[in-house]
Amino acid sequence: MTHMLNRAAWLRVIPFMLFMVMLAIRGAWPESANASLDAKWLYGLGVLLVSAALYWAWPHFAELAKSERQLSLGNWLLSIAVGVVVFELWIHLTDPWMILGKPSASFRPVDADGHLQWGLILIRWVGAALMVPVMEELFWRSFLMRWIDNPHFERVSPEAVTLKAMVLSTFAFTLAHTLWLAAVVAGLAYAWLYKRTGSLWSAVVAHAVTNGILGIWVVVWGNWAFW
Repeated sequence: MTHMLNRAAWLRVIPFMLFMVMLAIRGAWPESANASLDAKWLYGLGVLLVSAALYWAWPHFAELAKSERQLSLGNWLLSIAVGVVVFELWIHLTDPWMILGKPSASFRPVDADGHLQWGLILIRWVGAALMVPVMEELFWRSFLMRWIDNPHFERVSPEAVTLKAMVLSTFAFTLAHTLWLAAVVAGLAYAWLYKRTGSLWSAVVAHAVTNGILGIWVVVWGNWAFW
């Protein structure tokens, strides 16, 4: 395996692995009133750890520096539009047959008296809207999608990514979400955007728009199941 994943790959894999490990720990953490730490605060620890890993590796993400220059006004507008459309589909593709399993770690930032815990809400929104899009797009699109086409994934231009790579990486992306059909739509939309624009930032922006609007919608309407 080590000969298949080079340093550039591990720099994209490790933040994602950290996030998944923290998600698993949070899901297994006791929810009883006697627990020493509310499991929801573990999300903040996960955000801190993953953000630190991204910060440390940032100088090595040349693709982000390059694609930032490619993010023209047209690409900005397209990315925002894709993000909004994915959000709309995400909250409506919720019929029982469109759901696979249950979330391993729910997040309901409400205290015992029913009051919103704004500190937790802020942490959750920042993580979902700012950290997760960068971390996930580096893993799912920048790394995995191109790696499927060529283990030396940095040699693969985003515009040259094959349909097979888009489909297989989206399938893997879907396995990490309970709303599987919404995840298929989101994964293909972000992959298409990355391929069309050649800019990873386009996918990051679209992902951030989706998650950012979703977070606001969740808090306003109290639909915590989406968090």
